[in-house]
Amino acid sequence: MKIAVAAMGTTVAGHFGHCENFIFFDTEDGKITATNSVPNPGHRPGFLPNFLADNGAQVIIAGGMGGGAVDIFNERGVEVIIGAEGDATKAVETYLRGELKSTGSICHNHEHAHECGEHH
Repeated sequence: MKIAVAAMGTTVAGHFGHCENFIFFDTEDGKITATNSVPNPGHRPGFLPNFLADNGAQVIIAGGMGGGAVDIFNERGVEVIIGAEGDATKAVETYLRGELKSTGSICHNHEHAHECGEHH
């Protein structure tokens, strides 16, 4: 399974679309087998969910995400986990253990993107 994490370096990004990079984790038998970080190719409506799905992501982990992106991921059959925080690798390991659950915190106002991911 391939898991993508919206990140700021190696930390889960507070807002999916405004992350610095995406880290792709290849996993097998509940373990990470490979990682690959790619720069965010640009935030424009509808682009990033399709970019990640086209690159094989089956799960996306982020701090917060807009409803439009969630809808596209759902249409593409990609599982969305939002509300994550901290180290990206640890978030993936927690997910693989079945312990990382989505909080469902949808970001509604892109003008205030800095507030996303602050839902505790």
